[in-house]
Amino acid sequence: MPIKLREELANDPYYKHCARKNDGSCLGRITWEHAIIFKGRQLQKKFAIIPLCVFHHLGNGLVKEKNIYIALNRASDEELREISIGRDYLLLHKYLNRKYGNM
Repeated sequence: MPIKLREELANDPYYKHCARKNDGSCLGRITWEHAIIFKGRQLQKKFAIIPLCVFHHLGNGLVKEKNIYIALNRASDEELREISIGRDYLLLHKYLNRKYGNM
């Protein structure tokens, strides 16, 4: 992860708590998940990286689809259009919002 982005995340209060805290069962330290893969690599954009406790990131609470849902809801339509090469993230965003509800 670029140093500038790492510093930005470290200074943002959003990244101090699990993004799935409303799901309950949070456990362990906060980690940062690159929820979006773009062109076979972790997307190095702020919206695509979400804070998760160890349980929701690396443990039995991992539900990758929910993590993607959270990340997509942090992005603007323009950001989603930029990464919709090979996979339509705008369409996926609409599908996941129907499934889990609008954020």
